[in-house]
Amino acid sequence: MSHTPRIIDNALGAVGNTPLVRLDRIAKKEGLECNLLGKLEYTSVGGSVKDRIAKRMVEEAEREGKLIPGQSVVIEPTSGNTGIGLAMACAIKGYSVIITLPNKMSLEKEAALRALGAEVVRTPTEAAWDSPESHIGVAQRLQREIPGGIILDQYRNVNNPLAHEYTTGPEIVDAVVSTPSTASHPSSGKVDVLVAGAGTGGTITGLSRAVKKKHNDACIVVGVDPKGSILAYPDNLNTDGAGEPYIVEGIGYDFIPEVLSRDTADVDEWLKTSDEDAFAAVRLLMRHEGLLVGGSSGSSLSGALRWLNSERGRAIAQTKGANVVVLLPDGIRNYMSKPWFLKMALEAEPSPLALRIADILKTSESNVQTNVDDIAKGIAVRVAPSDLENRPNAVDETSG
Repeated sequence: MSHTPRIIDNALGAVGNTPLVRLDRIAKKEGLECNLLGKLEYTSVGGSVKDRIAKRMVEEAEREGKLIPGQSVVIEPTSGNTGIGLAMACAIKGYSVIITLPNKMSLEKEAALRALGAEVVRTPTEAAWDSPESHIGVAQRLQREIPGGIILDQYRNVNNPLAHEYTTGPEIVDAVVSTPSTASHPSSGKVDVLVAGAGTGGTITGLSRAVKKKHNDACIVVGVDPKGSILAYPDNLNTDGAGEPYIVEGIGYDFIPEVLSRDTADVDEWLKTSDEDAFAAVRLLMRHEGLLVGGSSGSSLSGALRWLNSERGRAIAQTKGANVVVLLPDGIRNYMSKPWFLKMALEAEPSPLALRIADILKTSESNVQTNVDDIAKGIAVRVAPSDLENRPNAVDETSG
């Protein structure tokens, strides 16, 4: 999207206005005739779609007199990205921040939160949402006992879906409408299908209302929910794998947040996805489109591809000019130490080129001797989580 060249007052001015990117290589690989488009939210200043709700919740709370400079302490239970957005906003505005975060969430998220000045309290991942030990329960206790404590509450705050109804959705519509139809890229001029994952549900609810009410009431909105979560509708979709843990962060819950609309007028269909589906789709986005996305983006894409292969979706998939938009919530920054990513990046099946490189280096006549096997082992030990003090040096770290 185009930006007016100007100096912005602070980082909050760089929230949103993210690009809508063609995913043509994946579309071709999957045999799709439609336009497959990704809304790239990791380009927002804080790194995720949650920047938008953090900014709006803080600014509206200030406008309503709920946040008082020098007194208020913002407390929020989160999977991490909302916390990062809030910590960024509060660093700029001068509020103290406490984030309660389940143990499952990545070390990178905690590091980013602390770097922004937030206090972080870890809670048991297995604790039910209404348990005093959960991230929600601990946040509520802290609010009761800390003077000036306020929970902006992304799960119930109307400014969560409104942020997407007023910004993310219109940005998508403007990008589609403003892009002319051409012979190489025909376009209906409308958002025909919109696919997004659900965590709090504010994103998909707000997006749906922006598109269906103000642009194209025939747009099909598809919600994506991980196996183990209970957000999908109807409820019988959630029986397979009910209650089982899942690795993907930032989507799915064991309760229905108030900001999520499960009304079929807002979300037409739901799909369940697995961790395996999500991570395979992340690899697709990285290797074919050069997009360094996180796991929930993989969930969204895998859901979109599955829907486009369904009975209802195939007609859209084979329609030239139909615009299918997939919301890609965040990037890989927050997950680079996670085993699923390290396995994908460092333990992938070697390519023919990699094998050729190894063959060349093993038979090199150079005086510099390169032990390819030891280099690979060096990479492995450098990412091992334990015994970092005593790990052996990789070949490229030794002296002499």
